[in-house]
Amino acid sequence: MHPGIHAAKNPEKPAYILAGSGETVTYGQLEARSNQGAQLFRALGLKTGDHIAIMMENHPAFFAICWAAQRAGLYYTAISYRLQEEEVAYIVEDCEAKVFITTVAQRDLAERLAPRLKVHRFMLDGTTDGFESWEAAVADQPDTPIGDETEGADMLYSSGTTGRPKGIKVPLSGEPLGNAGGLLGLTQALYQMDENVRYLSPAPLYHSAPLRYNMAVMRHGGTSLIMERFDPEQALGLIESHKITHAQFVPTMFVRMLKLPEADRLRYDVSSLKVAIHAAAPCPVPVKQAMMDWWGPVIHEYYAGTEGNGFCAAGPQEWLAHPGTVGRPLMGAVHICDDEGNPVPTGETGTIYFSDGGTFEYHNDPGKTADSQHPSHRGWTTLGDMGYVDEDGYLFLTDRKTFMIISGGVNIYPQEVENLLVTHEKVADVAVFGVPNEEFGEEVKAVVQPISMDLAGPELAEELIAFCRSHLAHLKCPRSVDFEAELPRHPTGKLYKRLLRDRYWAGHGPSRIL
Repeated sequence: MHPGIHAAKNPEKPAYILAGSGETVTYGQLEARSNQGAQLFRALGLKTGDHIAIMMENHPAFFAICWAAQRAGLYYTAISYRLQEEEVAYIVEDCEAKVFITTVAQRDLAERLAPRLKVHRFMLDGTTDGFESWEAAVADQPDTPIGDETEGADMLYSSGTTGRPKGIKVPLSGEPLGNAGGLLGLTQALYQMDENVRYLSPAPLYHSAPLRYNMAVMRHGGTSLIMERFDPEQALGLIESHKITHAQFVPTMFVRMLKLPEADRLRYDVSSLKVAIHAAAPCPVPVKQAMMDWWGPVIHEYYAGTEGNGFCAAGPQEWLAHPGTVGRPLMGAVHICDDEGNPVPTGETGTIYFSDGGTFEYHNDPGKTADSQHPSHRGWTTLGDMGYVDEDGYLFLTDRKTFMIISGGVNIYPQEVENLLVTHEKVADVAVFGVPNEEFGEEVKAVVQPISMDLAGPELAEELIAFCRSHLAHLKCPRSVDFEAELPRHPTGKLYKRLLRDRYWAGHGPSRIL
């Protein structure tokens, strides 16, 4: 399936709508514009397997460009416009892009980049020195399909909060356009997506889940409602006004919705929701239970990475029977191993490996590719997460391996502490990590974003430490609490924990957090 099929049947149906502006792109428009984009790529000399880079906000042209690359058999890399000049330039050069596309909203960064990027450079909504108009370039192209359509693929980069980000490259399928498989089948089987889906997308489109799931919605022939930026009350209003059937969130979005005053939360009718998906980070059990109590048993969870090496999922009833699980594997098999690569007993924590799933490599980084592979089992790969499997085969995440705190020889997983603290009524967000301790090597530190900075101070710190000690073993609990007005969290939900941790480790050696 692909948008052209739906354009032929129902050209006036909205493929996607921008929530803020209301601007709508129909399937007929998406088909014509993506064809023109594919024709332009061929006119510029791009062949199957070549590469483009996109640096755009959530923009009406975003998916027309992605589909142009997809149908031309290209790799396309969506880049965060929140990165610095050096980071963007590195990604464009590393992925060997032949075309770079941005918008006038990113003009300041684009102008600094232009002299460094020896590629075709295009801008939407206007131009600046060093950039051609994308609109003018595609206007000269026919809106009919190119003669050699074949499925392309995204190639996204790791966050790059430390060191250089790495491109995650999967082999092109070589299949004709429309033979997608993979996520299309999963969304049908797990979430009953079809042409009637109305999908709310609240996150930046350059992130893997929003990009891929919106593309899947368009393969189904549904309609996506794309938020320019997430606001908890606006999201609830959009669910009501657009009768949203499916949506995808990250746990921090759940927390922000739950922290709204009860009267504001409950004034919206969310009964149209059939499926609310979440992923990206473990969701604290009380948070998810509160969402279930509010929205009903419609919340689905999955565990997977951009790498596509495996996929676990848990439906609402499975989660209620196994609270805290991220599901059982639907693609690939899960293995839990110790630091030497030996399998560990059921219920014991270790590094999570997938076998019999998708293959990938980190572009231009054979060392990182090798580090993701099991030391002795060919084809087993890891994303660096730690977890365990229960007796029924359900996977539970404990933390990233690099986040683990080692205090007096004891392994402490900060995710457990974060999951507890975020449920406290005075906490808006929290990061837990290890800081230097002369006797024990590390001790547990919590950095908290309170619901109001007026609450910050020794009294709240003591209250939060006592709260932790009433629920967890004391060795797991913070020895101290600091306060920040806002934590460095990406709009996709990723917490840039190292930016906090490194403040405390200055002069004590390198951080282990990646």
